[in-house]
Amino acid sequence: MKIQAETVAVVTGAGSGIGRALARELAQRHCALALADIDATGLEETAQMVRERARAVSTHVVDVADRKAVEQFAADVVEQHERVNLLINNAGVALGGSVEQLSLDNIAWLFGINFWGMIYGVKYFLPILLKQPEAHIVNLSSVFGLFAPPGQSAYAASKFAVRGFSDSLRQELATSSVRVSCVHPGGIKTNIAARARVDDLPAEMRAQAGEIFARVLRLPPEYAAQVILRGVEANKARILIGREAFLIDRIMRLAPVRGPALLQRMSMRMMGMK
Repeated sequence: MKIQAETVAVVTGAGSGIGRALARELAQRHCALALADIDATGLEETAQMVRERARAVSTHVVDVADRKAVEQFAADVVEQHERVNLLINNAGVALGGSVEQLSLDNIAWLFGINFWGMIYGVKYFLPILLKQPEAHIVNLSSVFGLFAPPGQSAYAASKFAVRGFSDSLRQELATSSVRVSCVHPGGIKTNIAARARVDDLPAEMRAQAGEIFARVLRLPPEYAAQVILRGVEANKARILIGREAFLIDRIMRLAPVRGPALLQRMSMRMMGMK
């Protein structure tokens, strides 16, 4: 779809990172923006950055894991903007640790945001999107929606779920006016790592995780936002961001059984681990 001044875009997780960068890129195109985040302070900071350029801006403090809150969010957006053309389900969180280490409560917390938050967004905004002559849904997965390394069981499961849901949804909507893109970013420098729940991990492993994140997360979120919007305008089904994403995708296509072990060895060398 063409992103233009008439576009009304909904962005979740807009208080920082890729969500904030998307809001700024969309504002440069003079779109109307409905921005959501659970972080009211970060959300308002983003709004201040985009108000001068965007055609209209509304802010919504929303916990995407709360079904009723997302339902009300959709109703509020329609009331304020009358329609929606672009839905970007960007809100997400991270959770490190092995299956043995992770608590069920933390796994449920992760899925509530990464998976159910995306589903609620699709379910409550889809009827609005289907009324438009041209519309688009963007769901944020991860490179860990392409392969699942050890220590990322819950996070990878949530991102594989986003990918599977998006692939099926795309086929269901193939004859409609709504297109669907699934995004797999790799190595983007955002706050998701810093805000990850690691309380299930020993202190030494928490410190090591922080060092690893700082080493491998290098690409600016502005770059990711630009790639995503170009992908939307090209109606791409899958949007890969960063060299790591393309490498992982290629290896998993060529060697779906042996690929994960090869990628694990490569990633350990890249992170300076034996």
